[in-house]
Amino acid sequence: MTTTINGTATENGLAVRLDDVSFSYGEASFRFDAEFAAGRITAIMGPSGSGKSTLLNLIAGFESPETGKVLIGGIDAGNAPPSARPVSMVFQENNLFAHLPVEANVGLGRSPSLKLGDAERAAIVEALARVGLAGKEKRLPRELSGGERQRVALARVLLRDRPVLLLDEPFASLGPALRDDMLDLVAGIHAERKMTVLFVTHQPEDARRIGQDVAFLDEGAIAATGPADDFFDRTGPDAFRRYIGDRGGTVAGSQHIARKRT
Repeated sequence: MTTTINGTATENGLAVRLDDVSFSYGEASFRFDAEFAAGRITAIMGPSGSGKSTLLNLIAGFESPETGKVLIGGIDAGNAPPSARPVSMVFQENNLFAHLPVEANVGLGRSPSLKLGDAERAAIVEALARVGLAGKEKRLPRELSGGERQRVALARVLLRDRPVLLLDEPFASLGPALRDDMLDLVAGIHAERKMTVLFVTHQPEDARRIGQDVAFLDEGAIAATGPADDFFDRTGPDAFRRYIGDRGGTVAGSQHIARKRT
């Protein structure tokens, strides 16, 4: 799908650059300067309060930089509201409307007014089937499990079909097996669509499972970026290795973690 930002056409798999971006609230201050490669999955990791969610909010447009620029596909997104950016975001809380059935919650990804034609309704059915919710179009969110509600949020992402996907710990409350299933679903969607994926996680095994790159945040800045494999071997940054509790150059037990990256 081709989208537009500031009147310029864009295509899937866009690079995201934070060009010397600064932001602060209260006593917390952040400065981000990094580029995330187009079409890759980057795990965003770091201690609590280091700015992981703030980074995603700046890209999505929910926060505005005090200085610097947010560039998406080389285009300054500073004047574009969240709805106009080529970005989808899934939060830890799935942001579903409790009074709307599953199909309507997904349909909001295409039309906030829910004025949907036959093609859009067919796309909703297809998206729900892709995330394993075929036949549950008429259910309300309260009739779904936590994992199923997050699948609805991913189906809405599929319908939006934006080049950049931001995930702010959407699977943190799920058990290990279900979380692995959801990560594999994200990896499968990425393999099909090649969007740029940035996902916040505190779990090293999540980053190893699907992450192609890692960005490590510390004290309000991006302290290091690079291929995930480099972060999880003896060449990984010292601060990152201390953060994950590395006691021997690799993550304890990491040899048992399945690799699902594409």
